[in-house]
Amino acid sequence: MTEPSTVAREPRRMRFLLLLGVGAVVVVLALAAGRSYHDLERARARDRELADEIVATKGRLDQLDARITRLRTDSLLVERLAREELGLVKPGDVVIQLPTAASP
Repeated sequence: MTEPSTVAREPRRMRFLLLLGVGAVVVVLALAAGRSYHDLERARARDRELADEIVATKGRLDQLDARITRLRTDSLLVERLAREELGLVKPGDVVIQLPTAASP
């Protein structure tokens, strides 16, 4: 037979092990929740960054659309850009080329 003191220790031991197990589960769940929260915050920050990029890209797209419209409708702009960026001249224009600096 078992001693009375050993029988009295069994429920205490079982309660202690049960509390220890429950405590371990709570700790694991708390760690997982903390990590999940961190991942969620990181995803939200990335979402805000992407939303800002979308707004900036739409603004740039609007600027490019406006430039396309101007290039299609403003012949003076096209002429100016052809002269400045491509070095083109109209028939009858006099072109003066200046000598480049002589190398020493």
